[in-house]
Amino acid sequence: MQSLEMIDTWPVPTAAAAVVRADGSVAGAHGATSRRFPLASVTKPLTAYAALVACEEGAIELDEPAGPAGSTVRHLLAHTSGLALDEDKPMAAPGDRRLYSNAGFEALGDHLAKATEIPFPEYLRQAVLDPLGMTATDLPGSPAKDGVSSVDDLVRFAAELQSPRLLHPGTVAEATSVVHPGLTGVLPGYGHQKPNDWGLGFEIRDAKSPHWTGERSSTRTFGHFGQSGTFLWVDPDAGAACVVLTDRAFGPWAVEAWPQFTDAVLAEIGQG
Repeated sequence: MQSLEMIDTWPVPTAAAAVVRADGSVAGAHGATSRRFPLASVTKPLTAYAALVACEEGAIELDEPAGPAGSTVRHLLAHTSGLALDEDKPMAAPGDRRLYSNAGFEALGDHLAKATEIPFPEYLRQAVLDPLGMTATDLPGSPAKDGVSSVDDLVRFAAELQSPRLLHPGTVAEATSVVHPGLTGVLPGYGHQKPNDWGLGFEIRDAKSPHWTGERSSTRTFGHFGQSGTFLWVDPDAGAACVVLTDRAFGPWAVEAWPQFTDAVLAEIGQG
């Protein structure tokens, strides 16, 4: 795919990208796809997937208490627990606001570890990484932001999101649909969004503007980006997903480059 070559023009030391069709085939790949990059918040969809596996296994339930008083597993996954960004400190009542929270995902990891009696990084490996063959992916720290992976590995995860094998398709459909609709909040890097829609661990594009995906992106697009200069999106209407990893922190360069890149990718997929 020629559109993937756009990453060569970005002001980043190293980048890699791939596009995965809905049938799991790789439409194109470019750059250092086997190199391991820090994922930052692209860790969260992996953590969420492990939590959903735990739900299907019966180890936890979406609506059981977890996190601050009144919060549930569902609240933690949907950034509606009320916890602050990086502190175990309630800032709002559960369900009242969309407060993006690393602390919430750390509380989720702790909750799952206690429920399964397995350290969360090991549970993630057993539940998601090993079954998908993601041998280059590790979680050396926070389940919110410390994952490390390669494009080659995340291609496998992007294929799973489009044609689930580890979860029932209905579970993935619920996770990638809006949870607690209508809540406002701040999308990190893009300011206040009304509404600020999320699923269970996945951000939902809807009609957000500005946004890190493209103008061609459907409202059903879901995924996540990371402050380490990384993103993964799935566009069900286009029948494709895209993974991009870089080693330059998110900033104005990404705000400008990413939507143009996504629009070029979607245009090329549409022509194909």
